[in-house]
Amino acid sequence: MTVKVGVIGTGWIGAEHIRRITASVGGAEVVAATDIDVDRAAGAVEGTGARVLPTGTDVITDPEVEAVVVTSWGPAHAESVLAAIAEGKPVFCEKPLATTAEDARRILDAEAAHGSRLVQVGFMRRFDPGYRQMREAIAEGTIGTPLMAHCVHRNPTVPESYHSEMAAQDTAVHEVDAVRWLLDDEISAVQVLTPRPTARRFEHLRDPQIMLLEMTGGARVDVEVFVNCQYGYEIGCEVVGEEGTIRLPEIPGAVVRSAGWRSTPVLQDWVKRFAAAFDAEFQAWIDEVAAGRPTTGPNAWDGYAAAIVTDALVRSLYSGGVVETGIKERPAFYA
Repeated sequence: MTVKVGVIGTGWIGAEHIRRITASVGGAEVVAATDIDVDRAAGAVEGTGARVLPTGTDVITDPEVEAVVVTSWGPAHAESVLAAIAEGKPVFCEKPLATTAEDARRILDAEAAHGSRLVQVGFMRRFDPGYRQMREAIAEGTIGTPLMAHCVHRNPTVPESYHSEMAAQDTAVHEVDAVRWLLDDEISAVQVLTPRPTARRFEHLRDPQIMLLEMTGGARVDVEVFVNCQYGYEIGCEVVGEEGTIRLPEIPGAVVRSAGWRSTPVLQDWVKRFAAAFDAEFQAWIDEVAAGRPTTGPNAWDGYAAAIVTDALVRSLYSGGVVETGIKERPAFYA
């Protein structure tokens, strides 16, 4: 069976996922797409045979579309996901599921009312080989009970449109989901600290930020977000347990010896770093949609939990204090 997919939003990530579905993974084809920029949508689907439709609603309700991919602007995600649930169609939504916990809650309620899980959220790190190795080792007790975790998320630069709240909502949201998944626990409280700011930032932006997370079970996590580090793109994660530690492996690069230096290249963006994870993520989603099974990737509860935490991080950014997330127990529907 070939799953017929409609894509809402054909900016950089939307166009990349169209390419991925068309050329990198099997079992699906893009049959429809939309974007507020019609020419951009046409360019993204050129050569695929897909139709460009006027709106996201047109894509979701199109009889040919069997599953929906949402890669539009973050604040528009909830509307598209809710519409897909109303149509009973599986929907893959890039992170964030919603930009507020309130909208994410609406998605949970709609999915529960529908009676089956239709939503997968694009937390692709769960499909990265290094993160999967870490989770397996932690689950097997290799390092004993986890006590702490240290995370790093660095970008060389960000555009002027990037604002301080996005450090939590668009950047650290990946670490939020990753530590929940690695430690199999929820985040109960957060605090944001702002050290000396880098001069290499736009004046409106607080950068870097240090985010402190407290897990329900008592483990503590620190996340460094530094989006103007200049030198490249770097992701780090180390979990410290009672009997050992486990660290995310670095991506290997060629070793260059020249002019008295021994060096390796540093990646400049997330595209190459997580290309294999994106492919694995989409292949798993397509296979499960084709089989008519609820997807086993990050679900609407994971998107909701991340939204609750990022809401709390934004509040702490401005207050400087510890903010309780108020996270509740995971519903049996999402067990």
